[in-house]
Amino acid sequence: MMMAMASVRQVFLDTAATVASLLRDPAVAASWDKPSALAAFQVSGLAGHLAWQILAVPARLTAGPGGQPVAIVEHYARAAWVGASVDDDINVALRDVGEQTATDGPDALATQVDAALAELRVGLPTVDAALTVTLGASCLTIDDFLVTRLLELVIHADDLAVSIDVPTPTFPTDATDTVLALLTRLATRRHGPLALLRTLSRAERAPTTVAAL
Repeated sequence: MMMAMASVRQVFLDTAATVASLLRDPAVAASWDKPSALAAFQVSGLAGHLAWQILAVPARLTAGPGGQPVAIVEHYARAAWVGASVDDDINVALRDVGEQTATDGPDALATQVDAALAELRVGLPTVDAALTVTLGASCLTIDDFLVTRLLELVIHADDLAVSIDVPTPTFPTDATDTVLALLTRLATRRHGPLALLRTLSRAERAPTTVAAL
């Protein structure tokens, strides 16, 4: 687990609230049918994908046990979408889910997110730390699952803001610290510590990329 139990839950709620405000920005509705900053995603589908990171959480809190949890880095090692091309089936399916989530339009989507967030503010703080959640091919502790949602929220909020030409929201420092720590671990696993060290300290010897995902 990357953060203390109470901390990661509150950070998730605070981050989700920031995303909920972004989804209500008039620029989202104005750009709804336009291409987004992400290849093959419309703004509508990207907004739906972003919203899904919040909307999918309440049901996970009442699901049955998911089994023996794995380390969060192992989850990303197993994830089919990591390194997949934009046209691979897994990414096509993710875009489809985003569009389906957004099918009723921007106002309805924002209303759904507000309702889910209100539900989570009541239920999330009291969830048993022993709860495990199935995510793709992995099982995670509830708090590690929330860390994966934090990563999605922070990254895709930036994608959406760029897509609709508004400033990227400022997230709680604990949120960005958590996401950056996870991305650093993933990048180190993928490229090795020396590549990351050089990228951060020696531009003349830095590799072309240390992308984490």
